[in-house]
Amino acid sequence: LDRTTENIKPRAESVLTGERILEMSHLSRQIPIAADVRRYGIALVVASHPDHELASAAARKYIRYGASPRGLQALILGAKIRAILDHRYHVAREDLKAMAMPVLRHRMILNFEGQAEGISTDDVIRKMLTDISEDALSVA
Repeated sequence: LDRTTENIKPRAESVLTGERILEMSHLSRQIPIAADVRRYGIALVVASHPDHELASAAARKYIRYGASPRGLQALILGAKIRAILDHRYHVAREDLKAMAMPVLRHRMILNFEGQAEGISTDDVIRKMLTDISEDALSVA
């Protein structure tokens, strides 16, 4: 209340230094990702495309445009950073799942039906995360 009704400005506290961010960026590219985990990431992005054979039912119904290859790159790099922050030197599917919403939510565009029904891209991503099958992983 004070921030909005008085002249009090919030103070931001730094969490990481610029140097630390650059170090993590460099280190993240050295973190390995297993082939099956990479395929899972690919399947997640492909599942966001409504016209693709591996699209989730929610994407087919509510998405106009799915995530791009840059979305996949961001998903993989975000998962690598998450692994580093968890003191691990490998990426797990859980890292990709945890990064799916923050990375993909703004890279998918709802169609008219999705907007009219009040669906969010987070709703679609949640469904995609539960719908990806082992069959999709073998094709991706």
